[in-house]
Amino acid sequence: MLVPVLLSGGVGSRLWPVSRETHPKQFQPLTGELSMLQETLQRTSDLEESAPVVVCNEDHRFMVAEQLRQVGMRASALILEPQGRNTAPAVALAALHAQANTPGAILLVLPADHLITDVGAFVDAVERAVPLAGQGRLVTFGVVPTSPETGYGYIKCGAGSGNGLYDLARFVEKPDAATARAYLDSGDYLWNSGMFLLSAATYLEQLQRYAPDILDCCQRAMEQAATDMDFVRPCAQAFQACPSDSIDYAVMEKTEVGSVVSLDCGWSDVGAWSALWDVAQRDPRGNASCGDVILDNCSNGYFRSESRLVAAVGVENLVVVETADAVLVAERSTVQDVKRIVSRLKEQQRPEAFLHRRVYRPWGTYETLFSAQRFQVKRIVVNPGQTLSLQMHHHRAEHWVVVRGTAEVTCEDRVFMLGEDESTYIPLGHKHRLSNPGRIALELIEVQSGAYLGEDDIVRFEDVYGRDS
Repeated sequence: MLVPVLLSGGVGSRLWPVSRETHPKQFQPLTGELSMLQETLQRTSDLEESAPVVVCNEDHRFMVAEQLRQVGMRASALILEPQGRNTAPAVALAALHAQANTPGAILLVLPADHLITDVGAFVDAVERAVPLAGQGRLVTFGVVPTSPETGYGYIKCGAGSGNGLYDLARFVEKPDAATARAYLDSGDYLWNSGMFLLSAATYLEQLQRYAPDILDCCQRAMEQAATDMDFVRPCAQAFQACPSDSIDYAVMEKTEVGSVVSLDCGWSDVGAWSALWDVAQRDPRGNASCGDVILDNCSNGYFRSESRLVAAVGVENLVVVETADAVLVAERSTVQDVKRIVSRLKEQQRPEAFLHRRVYRPWGTYETLFSAQRFQVKRIVVNPGQTLSLQMHHHRAEHWVVVRGTAEVTCEDRVFMLGEDESTYIPLGHKHRLSNPGRIALELIEVQSGAYLGEDDIVRFEDVYGRDS
């Protein structure tokens, strides 16, 4: 049985300011109406498969579950990594789960944040690879290169057996420009896509042979795992002892049963803003635009507006990306270095490295509209049927004004309803809860006032999502 395994642990720092640690690129609609995670899920729908397994960060669990719900899919498991340990342990966790629940499972391992424009070619490549995986081969997909790209790793193909199937000769690190040109001219090299097809049993056997310490830690973590709804929580203490390594280094570079399937499907890892320019529709002057953008005498640029008008005059080869709280301006050839800006933001402990102005929670979203000394204004959206925790604050009071939908409010011993244009006051120190009993989203404006307004001033007494902080 084919089991899609989506790896959703990345943070996509080179796509800042749209991609941030709490809401990275795989959850963003960067190339269409669906997020990259949702597009990855949907491109497997033409294959005979079981429900997918998603390996993700604990903090992203409700976002993953909601995005699956939006496209009418449910995971067989959401495996929550206690800490990121690279791809070899992540695939091991999925393989151990699949082996226990789906005998004979063949894992289709896919990063959740890649772009594929020709889904038919992708499905064809997977179907060509299935017999190899069934014979105990560890199959990697190599993308037919279209240029001497220095931003990708490469795979050297060995002997071929026809139909784009090859033995795996070796993996090669990201080359310099001259080496990349030589690779392209030789015809023996493919881009390393980071996608794999392998039986769970074979992968675990090879991991035992080449990286037994990784397998031992993952086995102990899964043996002591806790299960909550669709969430599988490996033992944090056992997993934290696991070495961090990629599947390439830990297994694929050493195995004697590696195979390569060539793939020509309009693939991109969308690793930087220049990659989005590469795949976007462009005007006659080479500009790609998204959102509210006006250009005059500009060429070969990428312009993205998320909340305001972006206007540019007389510029070339620029990337301009606007969000509600940050604007990035960069030469298109230097956008790989955006991660250095993110590092500096983290060093300065600035929230723009981690959070958007709109923050996602399991019950909905909140967005800071204005903040000043001793007060701030937020827009809160509660999804139908959802409820916030029963909580209190030591340092702030809150005023709520409903602008859409119906709210059920608990304040100490009182439970009452609020409709549109109605309001209430939550005094400092009072236990309270907000719920949406209706069928449409509840929207309200919250005005907070007090000596301290941080999100950590929350004491939870009850929470349907199992949060304790």
